[in-house]
Amino acid sequence: MKILLIGEYSRLHNSLKEGLIKLGHDVTLIGTGDGFKNYPVDIKVTSSFLSHPTLKFIAIVFDKLFRYNLVELEYYFKSKSILKQLNRYDVIQLINENSFKAHPKDEIRLIKQLQKLSNNLHLLSCGTDYISVKYANDNKFRYSIITPLKEDSTLKKKYKYILKYISPSYKQLHQFIYKHITGVSSSDMDYHIPLKQHPKYLGLIPNPINVELLPFTPISINDKIHIFHGVNLKNYIKKGNRFFDDALEIIQRKYAAQVNIIRVENIPYNHYITLYNKAHILLDQVYAYDQGYNALEAMAKGKVVFTGAEQEWLDYYNLEQDTVAINALPNAEKIAEKLEYLILHPEKIIEISKNARTFIEKEHDYINIAKQYIQCWTKK
Repeated sequence: MKILLIGEYSRLHNSLKEGLIKLGHDVTLIGTGDGFKNYPVDIKVTSSFLSHPTLKFIAIVFDKLFRYNLVELEYYFKSKSILKQLNRYDVIQLINENSFKAHPKDEIRLIKQLQKLSNNLHLLSCGTDYISVKYANDNKFRYSIITPLKEDSTLKKKYKYILKYISPSYKQLHQFIYKHITGVSSSDMDYHIPLKQHPKYLGLIPNPINVELLPFTPISINDKIHIFHGVNLKNYIKKGNRFFDDALEIIQRKYAAQVNIIRVENIPYNHYITLYNKAHILLDQVYAYDQGYNALEAMAKGKVVFTGAEQEWLDYYNLEQDTVAINALPNAEKIAEKLEYLILHPEKIIEISKNARTFIEKEHDYINIAKQYIQCWTKK
C-alpha cells in the first residue's frame, strides 16, 4: 500500500511508519517537526516566522492587532504547495483534527485537496480534539487536562490552545472532517472513552513503539535511586507537573541521601530520551487515564513510570494496579507516598521495570500495531 501520514507531535507516526515499512508498504510522513521537539519527517513544513526572532515578533504583533495568525497562514500555503506535488495514495491518515496547524477554514481547504489524493481518509484521535475536549469540559471524566481550569478560572489564557477545539470554527472543522473520513481510531483510553459510542469509531489501536530503537537495560541500584522529571513548560499545568514538583520536595527533604533528582525543561526529543537513561523512576504526567508516548518509550527502556494508569486501563489490559506503571493521581502527598514505597523497597523497582518492558513488547510492538492499522484502514 501507498500511505501518507499527516502530522507528528509524539513520534507515533514515525514508529508507525517504521512498522509499515517493515511490512513492505510505501510510507511518506509530512509534518512540522513540532517545535523544539524536532521530530523527523520526510517532508517538513517550516515557518519562517518561528525561526527568526524579528519575524516572530512581527507575527505576534500582527496576531494581537488583527486577530490573524501569520504562522497558520504560512503553514497553509506551504502545505497547499506540497500537496499539489503529490500523487494518489491508498490511504491518508491525519494525526488529529488540526494536522496541518492551519486556521480551521484553511484546514478544510487542505482536506479537500487530500480527498483528491485518496478515497480512504482516516483520522487518529491521539491528542486534543473537539470530542475529547468537550467530553472533558463537560466533566465526564473524574479528572482531566481541563481540571486545573475548572479549579481556577484565572488559568483560562493558558488553556486557549486546548479550548480552541470547542470554538465554533473548530467545531465546524470537526464536523467537516467527520463527514468525509472513512473512520476514526484512538491511541489510548483518554481518547477511546469519549469516542466509544460514535458511529465512525473503529476502535483503540495502542501507540506503536519501536522496541528495536529502545534497548532494555536491566536495572541495578548500587547507590542512589535516580528520579527523572522532564517538563514541557507549555504543558506544565495540563499535565499536572506541579504535583510531581511538590512530591519531589517532600522526597528531597526525607530522603536526600538516598535519591538523585534530575529535572529538565523543554529538551529536544533526541536529547530527552538519552538524559533519562540512568534514571530508575520517570515522572511523566498526572491528568491521564492511560500512558502517553513519552511514558511508553520510558517503559520500553525499563523505567518505572508515574503516569496515567487508571482502572479503565487496568481492565482493558487485564492488569493489577501499579505492577506495570504507577498511577499518578493529582495529589502530591499520594505521589510522594508511592515514591517513598519504591525508595524503601528497591526490589519493586526492578520487578516493575521488567513488567513494563514485557507489557510494551506484548501490547505496543510497532510491527504488530502496524498490522492493526492495515486491518483498520481496509475494514469495509
